[in-house]
Amino acid sequence: MRLVIFTEPQQGASHDDLLRVAKAAEDGGFDGFFRSDHYLKMGDGSGQPGPSDAWITLAALAVQTSRIRLGTLVSSATFRLPGPLAIAVAQVDAMSGGRIEFGLGGGWFDAEHRAYGIPFPAVGERFDRLEEQLEIITGLWQTPVGSTFDFDGKFYQLSDSPALPKPVQSPVPVIVGGHGKKRTPDLAARFATEFNVPFSKIADIPAQFDRVRAASEAVGRAEPPAFSAAAVLCVGRDDAEVRRRAAAIGREVEEMRENGGIVGTPAEVVETIGRYAEAGASRLFTQVLDLSDLDHVQLVASDVLPQL
Repeated sequence: MRLVIFTEPQQGASHDDLLRVAKAAEDGGFDGFFRSDHYLKMGDGSGQPGPSDAWITLAALAVQTSRIRLGTLVSSATFRLPGPLAIAVAQVDAMSGGRIEFGLGGGWFDAEHRAYGIPFPAVGERFDRLEEQLEIITGLWQTPVGSTFDFDGKFYQLSDSPALPKPVQSPVPVIVGGHGKKRTPDLAARFATEFNVPFSKIADIPAQFDRVRAASEAVGRAEPPAFSAAAVLCVGRDDAEVRRRAAAIGREVEEMRENGGIVGTPAEVVETIGRYAEAGASRLFTQVLDLSDLDHVQLVASDVLPQL
């Protein structure tokens, strides 16, 4: 099992905050540092100093870190046109020396679109746009140097694209995730290197993985994508420290545990991680909400990672 630190900067974080956590994750031996791609805070809190762009953040971290994997969970297909997005991700992959992972989803948070003037179509159209974006972006990256790429879709048309630049990795890992029962597994089977189930009860996860396996078989894929999950992280040396950390992020210990959270003492969370492994996940995106608490990250690095 590999662990990733997953952050939600829209809740309030400067780049310096993210850099400190990314450095702590790299120094501690985590597999990756990922961030959400949102432009508006959710729930309580000021959200200050304000949102940051995910790919600008990752470009900076690409040259400020040396080992750790970097990516989005997940970028929204409503935010960017697919051609420029393919260029940006390829460029950041080159800046990182081939450490980028590209998560892409259809988008869901209506309020952030209204707040920043981003069109927010109905869910069916969002999935259609996501499908076309995945086809275009992976198609651009896979086009041989010297050849051109064309695409004639309902929403996007490309003609005689030189399909440059190329990322360092071939292919760039693509992450698709979600709870949808039909189109989400189908898109994962066709395009994903990894499929992620976010913030679910552990008992519900195997059924979604099975849907992706079935969709992979249906399209003739020899092996399904790798499987992962995302869950809130709240670890303490004892029960009092666990509850202090839960209070700091405005959550209840029992509620987080009931909903798949990686919560408790190091021994308890190792047991929970084992349940995720039994469910079929090979990587966990551990959501860290208090970015000022570097001791939290360091505790997991010293007392949990060596047991995995």
